[in-house]
Amino acid sequence: MLLVADYIKYLQYEKRCSKHTLVAYKKDLDQFIQYMNDVVGDFNVKKVTSKHIRGWVMSLMDEGINPRSVGRKISTLKSFFRYLMREDVVTNNPAQLVNTPKVAKKLPFYVREASLNQLLDLGVFPNDFTGVRDKLIISMLYGTGIRLAELKTLTVNHVDLNAYLIKVEGKRQKERIIPFPKEVKSHIEEYVKLRTEINDECEFLFLTSKGKPVYDKLIYRVVNKYLSMVTTIKKKSPHVLRHSFATHLLNNGADLNAVKELLGHANLSATQIYTHTTFEKLKQVYKQAHPRS
Repeated sequence: MLLVADYIKYLQYEKRCSKHTLVAYKKDLDQFIQYMNDVVGDFNVKKVTSKHIRGWVMSLMDEGINPRSVGRKISTLKSFFRYLMREDVVTNNPAQLVNTPKVAKKLPFYVREASLNQLLDLGVFPNDFTGVRDKLIISMLYGTGIRLAELKTLTVNHVDLNAYLIKVEGKRQKERIIPFPKEVKSHIEEYVKLRTEINDECEFLFLTSKGKPVYDKLIYRVVNKYLSMVTTIKKKSPHVLRHSFATHLLNNGADLNAVKELLGHANLSATQIYTHTTFEKLKQVYKQAHPRS
């Protein structure tokens, strides 16, 4: 559908959304259009009502789609119709009248400080290129809290070894400067020496053993492999190291606004979820220490 294609281009070039966001929005809209074709017989954006959208939401819930995913799909429609209003294609936003399903807040998974210290300090990583690279991947994800996409696109020129800083490009191409632990400097220097022998021309810092830029599945495998050595939590993804970064900073007294800036969150509410995690720790200490607890 031409309007959907135009909307995706708008998200890509004007809103500067990530590829993952573009794919998700396109999938949501395609699903809704298919639903309308099945139920109404023909999809016409000017004839869509809030009743149609509520019907779609009910069908998604009946299929067992979780409330968080349903909420995202509703947000997609709201954004799509806002775009159509801007383009004078429609005069109202029917999705605006549809309530988002309530989602139970889940505390983020994170790895204990002692476990990560054990992983990084006990020499479990091989001394070859792959082992040195993998240790740097873990150290950088945990030491800076960057996202997987930001790690992949980190370039050699964006690392300032003298100042212990990296420059990353976050969501919607927003750049931010993040400090990294001093011990990581030696990891980077060791890795770069080995990296030079494989490919000294590629701009991206992290490479495969064949000299190509690393990819999502490789990073997931690395993180899962090494976290499995020190933790039994169910989720062992790169984002868990980001959660661990934020949780440990707050546990050790970091200011919430400072953590927000380091994570690259647009709103403080996105960072506040980690205060729930630290509060769980406080409750545990209370139960262990208070004589009347």
